[in-house]
Amino acid sequence: MRFLRSRFKFGTASISGAANSITRDKRWPVQYDSVEFLALLADISTIFAASLIAAFFYVLLLGTPEGMARLAGVALPTSVVFAAVAKSCNMYQPKALLELRSQVRSVCIIWFGVFGLLVATTLTLQMKGAIPLDFALIFGVVGLAALSAQRVFLRDTLRKGLVERRFSGRKIILITDGAGRDLVNTLSDLGFFVEKHFTLPVSRSSQRRQAELIGKIIDRTRETEIREIFFGVSPDHWSRTKHVVAALRVLPLPVRLIPTGASSDLFYRPSTELGSARCVELQHGPLSPVALFAKRALDIGLATTVLAILSPLLLFVAIAIKLDSRGPAIFKQQRCGFNGRRFTIYKFRTMSVLEDGPTIVQAQTNDARVTRLGGWLRKTSIDEIPQLLNVLEGSMSIVGPRPHAIAHDNEFNKAVSNYAYRRRVKPGLTGLAQIKGFRGPTPTPAAIERRVQHDLLYIDNWSLALDLMILMQTPIELFRGRNAL
Repeated sequence: MRFLRSRFKFGTASISGAANSITRDKRWPVQYDSVEFLALLADISTIFAASLIAAFFYVLLLGTPEGMARLAGVALPTSVVFAAVAKSCNMYQPKALLELRSQVRSVCIIWFGVFGLLVATTLTLQMKGAIPLDFALIFGVVGLAALSAQRVFLRDTLRKGLVERRFSGRKIILITDGAGRDLVNTLSDLGFFVEKHFTLPVSRSSQRRQAELIGKIIDRTRETEIREIFFGVSPDHWSRTKHVVAALRVLPLPVRLIPTGASSDLFYRPSTELGSARCVELQHGPLSPVALFAKRALDIGLATTVLAILSPLLLFVAIAIKLDSRGPAIFKQQRCGFNGRRFTIYKFRTMSVLEDGPTIVQAQTNDARVTRLGGWLRKTSIDEIPQLLNVLEGSMSIVGPRPHAIAHDNEFNKAVSNYAYRRRVKPGLTGLAQIKGFRGPTPTPAAIERRVQHDLLYIDNWSLALDLMILMQTPIELFRGRNAL
């Protein structure tokens, strides 16, 4: 039942007695299954309405009434592109519609993309007379505001329908094993009327009871206006479920399976054909080949540009380090990288020691080992710039979990159970943990655990937009200087 709770959970309290008292004649003439289509239709209608409003204001302020229909016609390609992209991102699914913050963010991103495409097309094809840029700007602002406001309305309406059981549905028969008995309330919340609930016998000595169950289901279906039959059983009982389903073929009704239990997770995993067999993906790589190419292109382009621009500064810092204290300008240390592979990291030396062994003491506040120049280099993170060489050689990325010394890696791996999951991607110069303030020393297990949580959040939700967001916020965090030593 875990997957059902996650799928139909809508962030409100349990259904109250007052909600249960709502009769079927007070339900909306809308089925839960049609929410996705209605939301898509609402977006198209909203974009058309926004184009009419924009055309009205444009004609009222700047133009002539003759061009109003022509201006409003821009809604057709815009709404088609917007709805197609939103549909491909699963934005119209009921569960997604209930997540308002994510919906508004996605609407803004898609709308800016569509609006940018509209403006670019206008300029490229020299269609200023057909689609004035003034009108396009008004249309862009009105459309974004209307789509965002609509998301609030859709969220509130959907939540109300679920809480008060307003969705209409069909009469069904529900057959469950011991693990799926609470499906009655779940299906009732979604508008289905459970006419009869049967329990599937799953023991080996239950053939007679199974035959009786089949007879009762057939009789009940023929006596009432049953529209569908639902099985809410674990895939572990599939052999007996299949036998019952085969016997129900005499009924001209659809039969649906809602998998329950631990094995039901397999139904939510991607699958592909492998010859004549079906291959289920139990664990996917953190980045697809396309994502890897995009991330690597960003790394090479940015690292090359920054090194070229800052090369005079880097030369000056290297000379200053040599003059400030004895030792090399570049400090090298073994770190643990992608898939647990070791690599040599490059940094400007900021200490009087060159520790790289089984025991390494982390830098502390007022650490006597930090040189006079090293303290400033660490606070400004200039000491990290040579790691751009690691980025070019491919052992690091611009954005990713920060790598730790091998000695610290062994300690953290024991303190945090999922610490090793950070190695599923290349380490980076900056990351989500760093812009959230979790940088610098990690003196307690709780400190490293918070950092790991953000690292794993980044890995599980990677996108090129997330990398760009982290890159834009990194200078702000450097200026704030939280936990920098």
